[in-house]
Parts: sequence; structure tokens; C-alpha cells
Amino acid sequence: MFKSVKLILRSVPFHSYDQYRCATQVLPQLSSEKYKLVRKNYARVQDIDLNYFKSILDENRVITNESDLLPYNIDWVKNCRGQSKVVLKPSSVHEVSQILSYCNEKRLAVCPQGGNTSVVGGSVPVFDEIILNMTNLNKILSLDDISGALVCEAGCILETLDNFVRDQGLIMPLDLGAKGTCHIGGNVSTNAGGLRLVRYGNLHGSVLGLEAVKADGSIVDCLKSLKKDNTGYHLKHLFIGSEGTLGVVTKVAIHCPSMPKAVTIGLFGVNSFDDVLNLYKNAKASLGEIISAFEMSDHEAINGSAKYLNRRLPIPEYPYYVIIETHGSNEAHDEEKLSMFLKKEMESGLILDGTVTSETKKMQHIWSFRESVPAADMNNSYLYAYDVSLPHKHYYELVPILRKRLGDKVLRVSGFGHIGDGNVHINIVTPKYSQEVTDIVEPFIFEEVAKRQGSVSAEHGMGLKKPHYMHFSKDQSAIELMKVLKQLMDPNGILNPYKVLPEH
Repeated sequence: MFKSVKLILRSVPFHSYDQYRCATQVLPQLSSEKYKLVRKNYARVQDIDLNYFKSILDENRVITNESDLLPYNIDWVKNCRGQSKVVLKPSSVHEVSQILSYCNEKRLAVCPQGGNTSVVGGSVPVFDEIILNMTNLNKILSLDDISGALVCEAGCILETLDNFVRDQGLIMPLDLGAKGTCHIGGNVSTNAGGLRLVRYGNLHGSVLGLEAVKADGSIVDCLKSLKKDNTGYHLKHLFIGSEGTLGVVTKVAIHCPSMPKAVTIGLFGVNSFDDVLNLYKNAKASLGEIISAFEMSDHEAINGSAKYLNRRLPIPEYPYYVIIETHGSNEAHDEEKLSMFLKKEMESGLILDGTVTSETKKMQHIWSFRESVPAADMNNSYLYAYDVSLPHKHYYELVPILRKRLGDKVLRVSGFGHIGDGNVHINIVTPKYSQEVTDIVEPFIFEEVAKRQGSVSAEHGMGLKKPHYMHFSKDQSAIELMKVLKQLMDPNGILNPYKVLPEH
């Protein structure tokens, strides 16, 4: 029998990212030392440069105080730390243009930064790059409630946008654990995936147009809000997923789907990973037009999260857990389909136990267990977070392999992620950073992903951590073409150096 959820919830909204930020106060090692990098031949910021920046931004938007700089120099998972001496906070595309034009002329390296929620070191400097923080570009410019086209500046927070469009009967097409902090410009620049990609697709499909500034300060206006515009090359796609290495995204036009009238979530206990895959196959067949998310977490991931939150799971402990969410337009119709599906899968034995709810607070409570997994793994610990894509038949294989390979050198290895798009997150937790563990895991994990025809980066990008592993997922011809594009669009290499592309 399915059980109703009886929960006591706190009254404030749940933001998993806030917990991530507070998970540890340990100052990470400098990225340049940790990853043994050598500074390239860029100029260093001088007083004359600071005076120029202050002349176009005013002093309040030019940050140079050492203690004030620290949060901008450290990524939110506390793995990377840069050495920037200045943060610039432009408020318009023209200010971004002036800054980049000046930096390009003076050969000053720049690190574009949004909400700083990267897990691969992409949003913080390595050495003394100037941090170009986009927080002040936060205006919502327009919303067409007929077409669903939202136009906004790159510094808008994802959750702020979602709340805004919901008032017009729409939703943002992506949902992330860091939605309360991440910026839409950063989402676009990393081609963020999130929880509901299986229903709404990735950002290459949702982004209608964008505005970006090239390294030389040139403004590229591709800010159309049409769903169909087949005029020449689709230049917007160059910036989606390029992580600020080809240009800085300043405005975005994005398609927002209609807000579902009926939303339901189910949390289910499952006995084996084969049963998880069979359940997914059956869910696609039975719930095809309404399924919006199909998430899997193993026992270690979910129960670690429950202990961290100091909450009891609404169902007993099982080897695997599945969260299924549905979005539809007819509550009675959707409930009937879901009820028929659940009855069938309980009778088949694929679902051992579970709970279903359509109440907002209870749904948030269920999602909190899934979204708090990284926070739990960072709590008084060091987290090695790996984000890869694998064919479904190989989706979970690396987790037990890594457990055996690492043994008692680690506290735990867990697997969770988005079954619907083949994206698995593998978390390895140790008491503190260990070079020995790193050497055991890398490049082994990426070699194993390559053997299974997977991708070394599913949704978090390449950042600082993965460029030298790109060859495991991309042919050399593709890598060379990327380098040609980088040279063409940023000949001085000032935009987010040391990131995305391998040096050799």
C-alpha cells in the first residue's frame, strides 16, 4: 500500500545551495598549486587600470579589498581558489563592452562570473584574472505571455525568473538545486541540464536568442525571440555551453512552457538497479506525455542526505530510490494514469513501497532529500564530484567498481542522478583532500566512461578540472576545430583562461 506523507515542514523556502555554501569553512588550496598550473603571459593589474575601471563603474563596483575578494575567489564546493585582486560589477552591456575592450588591449585576463555555482572550477580565477561579476545585470526586460518568450539580463537569478513567469502562468524550462543563487547567464554559458530535462529539453532548444560580448568588446546581438529563425549560422549556439571562453553572455531570450495545472511526485523504494531501468522503461510507456522527471539515488546517497537534514524518509530504507514527477493539464486524468501505473508496478514487484503526493510542501520535502545529497557529502568532509553521461545499460556500473577500487580509503561512494537523460553523479567522500585518492580515481573514471561510449561531462561543463580529459569524449578533429574558434573569437586568450580546452 502507498502511504500518505505526514510531515512537519519549516516555513521558510528550502534552498539546498545555501546549505552547500555553509557546508565547510576550510580554505581550499590555491588552484594553481593544486593543479600544477603555470601562469600565462598576461599583464598584471596596475593602479592605472583600476583608475580606468573606476571611471566607468564608480568605486563601489570595483572591489579590491582582500577580505571582500575572498568569496569571489572560491568556488561553492570549496575545491578551487583563485588569486584575483579585483572584482568588477558592470550594470550594462556597454560597461561590459568597455571593460573587455580595455582588457583585450592591455592583455588583462578576465574570469566571467555569475552565481558562482560551478562544480568544475569554471567560475573562479586560477591566478590573478579580473573577475567580471554579472550580479548587477539583473533586469527582466519583457515577457510575451502568448509565445512564452522571456527576455532578461544574464545576472537574473533562476528562481527569481521562475517566480516572475509563474505569475503569468508559465515556468522556467530548467530547475536546479542551486536555483536560488545561480544566474541564467551562467546556466546558458554552461548549458545547465537539471531535473526536468527529460520533459523540457536542454538549453540549446529552449534559448531563443542571446546577446554576448566578444573579447575585443564587440557586442553580438542575436537576441531574437522567435522559435523559428533559419537565417544563416545559428551563432547563439557558440555561446551556449562555452563557459565564457568565447564571449560573455549579457542578455537571454528563453522559451518558458506553460505552468502545469497538475503536478504529482512519487518516491519509491526499488530492490535493484535493473528494476530501476525496467521501471523507467515502463514509466515512459505509461506516463509518456506527462512525465517530467525520473530521478534515481542509491541507498548511500539518500540516507546520507536524510541524516544530514535530520529528517526521516517517508518510506523505509531500500537499496535504491526513484523519484517520479509528472506535469500535466488535467489533474483527474493525470492521477488516473499515475494510479494505474503504480498499481501495475506494485503488482509486478518493481516498486516495493512508496508515497505519492500533489501537495506543494510535501513535494518540496521529497525533493529536499535528493537536492541535499551534495550538501550532506560536503558536511565536514571533502567531496570529489563526478558528473558523467552513460548509456542506460552502463549507468550505475562505475559506482560498485569505484567502491571496490577505493576500499577503506574513502568514507563512501554514492551514485544518483537523472535517469531520463543518462546523467549520473558519482560522489566520493573523504575526510579531507587526498592526492592518493585523486590518483586512484583519475583518469581511471574517465577511461571507464570512454570504454562505455559515455561523456566525461554531462551537465556541469569542463571548467578547470576536465580540459585534459576532453579527448576521452571528443575526437581530436573536434578539439582542433574548437581551438580554431577560440583563436578566432579571442585571439589574445583573455576570456576565462585555463578552462574548457586542453592546452596540448
